[in-house]
Amino acid sequence: MNQPPNDTTSIAPGPWLLAALILLAALSRLLPHPPNFSPVEAVALFGGAFFASRALALLVPLLAMLVADFALGLLHGGLYAGWFGSAGFWLVYLCIAASVALGFGLRGRAGAGRVLGYCLAGSVLFFLVTNFGAWLSSPMYPRTGAGLMQAYVAGIPFFQWTVLGTIAYAALLFGGFGLLRARLPVLRPQTV
Repeated sequence: MNQPPNDTTSIAPGPWLLAALILLAALSRLLPHPPNFSPVEAVALFGGAFFASRALALLVPLLAMLVADFALGLLHGGLYAGWFGSAGFWLVYLCIAASVALGFGLRGRAGAGRVLGYCLAGSVLFFLVTNFGAWLSSPMYPRTGAGLMQAYVAGIPFFQWTVLGTIAYAALLFGGFGLLRARLPVLRPQTV
């Protein structure tokens, strides 16, 4: 006798697939790459754009980055140990949360032009917040307007890599998920 599937016990594949894509992107930070060429902003935007649950949209990118940070800490030991709990750590995670919120604006409207615009906005946000944090916490910069400008100028060479990394990872995540959605009907709702 055939019974209809029990929807209350089945696990929707969409959220698991999104989480897996985000975790893989976050773990790619373990591979050699130029400074600041990373998926940080892209995974946040992607999570905000596609998780139906806002809680998962926030939690998954934060946890994926934390897993990657712990893995980097294991690989690099003392170099990375001071990172956890530092002001820079908290500012990066604040940027991730803010970029998830930005990603909510992409829900149902994640076309290439919009994603590019949001990538640029997320990259600028990351640049402004993290370099402000470097100015506040580093003895390298005097606590003056000129010192703040020094911190921002020092961050410019890294900014180009932030933008390029965000765009490249967003292309992989948004484009790859778009291809999967075209082939798998279960992924077709605007958020999963």
